[in-house]
Amino acid sequence: MGHVTTHIRVVGALLIREMEARFGSKPGGYVWALLDPAAHVLVLTLIFQVLVRAPALGVSFPLFFGTGYIAFQFYQATVTYLNGAVRSNKSLLSYPNVAPFDTIVARYFLQLGTTAMVGVVVLGVIVAWMRVPPEVSWLPILEAILACSMLGLGVGLINNVMFRKYPLYEKIFSIVNRPLYMISGIFFLPDMIPQPYRDIVLLNPLVHVIMRFRMGFYDEYRALGIDMWYVYVFAFLTLFFGMLLFTASSTVLRNE
Repeated sequence: MGHVTTHIRVVGALLIREMEARFGSKPGGYVWALLDPAAHVLVLTLIFQVLVRAPALGVSFPLFFGTGYIAFQFYQATVTYLNGAVRSNKSLLSYPNVAPFDTIVARYFLQLGTTAMVGVVVLGVIVAWMRVPPEVSWLPILEAILACSMLGLGVGLINNVMFRKYPLYEKIFSIVNRPLYMISGIFFLPDMIPQPYRDIVLLNPLVHVIMRFRMGFYDEYRALGIDMWYVYVFAFLTLFFGMLLFTASSTVLRNE
């Protein structure tokens, strides 16, 4: 019990340290965290309003792109922030009470809270400005957030080890991960893609997560082809392998 309490205190201290390092003591850092997704949604809205008359779902371009982008960020932002968790806290690992996994946990909760706050503010503003606000259903939203963030945690654990051991893997991951923004359903609906290409797109678990997230804002959306069990299995296996690899390499991560 004492061991667990120590690690909880360490994670708490790391969390405060990460908040100060990332956002600083002034509100400007938090403002930027809100402006970045808001700018993405605004740009997508302006571009697609010129190209098409209506969004693929509903009547609001900002809501359609906002739900897609925010849902995607629960994976993308988590992975990006976790990738450097151990490396950025290398000097603290000389203390015996600070474990490499503590740095991962602290960054994970900070990013989860940050993305959730950004989502509430950005999507809340969009919904408030709509003429007919949608009835928000929290169950699919929370389910999507949990699955997406768990997937991001698993990938982050794997990357912290693989980046350190195999520098080439970091470059390969960057190349493979970059197109996810384009193919995860942020600005299109998989339902509208003809077969057999739809089945190929649905191999990406993030597509299912974004579909599930949008179901919380569009009660008429049926999300053809969604399979959350596929996401659960994919996320669990990724997280399990990440934990296994990270635990087996903890000594290397601390001393390398």
